[in-house]
Amino acid sequence: MGTLLLLATEAIAAHEEGGFGLNLDIFETNIINLALLVGILVVFGRKLLVSTLSERRIAIEATIQEAEQRLKESAAALKEAENSVKDSAAEAERIRSSGEASAQAAKEAILAKASIDVQRLKEVAAADLNTERDKAIASVRSRVVAMALEKVESELKTGVSEDTQQTLIDRSIALLGGR
Repeated sequence: MGTLLLLATEAIAAHEEGGFGLNLDIFETNIINLALLVGILVVFGRKLLVSTLSERRIAIEATIQEAEQRLKESAAALKEAENSVKDSAAEAERIRSSGEASAQAAKEAILAKASIDVQRLKEVAAADLNTERDKAIASVRSRVVAMALEKVESELKTGVSEDTQQTLIDRSIALLGGR
């Protein structure tokens, strides 16, 4: 307001001196021009400046609210991801323990089957051994019988005494279930 009064005073002084004049003093004219510019800006630019700043403030508030919303969504996604990691870790532990249990069960099954196979092999070996033993005994018996028959035939050819014949007959009858 003081600048406006100064302008008016200058205009009156210039008019009294003979009319309008051109002030060539650079410092005075810049101050007057600056005062006029500030006055015009205050009067006319105030509404424009207030509306521009208001729009800018609203845009900044909206951006802040969007950022806060994204922060909340990110926090929720992080929590969900952490829960997923915990669930995955629990699932991995369950799979590991299940695998260990399966491996232990397979080991026990293999050991049991191996034990059964060993037992079966022992039984087969024992049966084979018994068969071989029976074959050997049968072979020895057949040789003994063959040798005994040869001896008897040779004795029969040389002759058998009367006492020996009677003893042989008695034994044969006793073996057959006689007296």
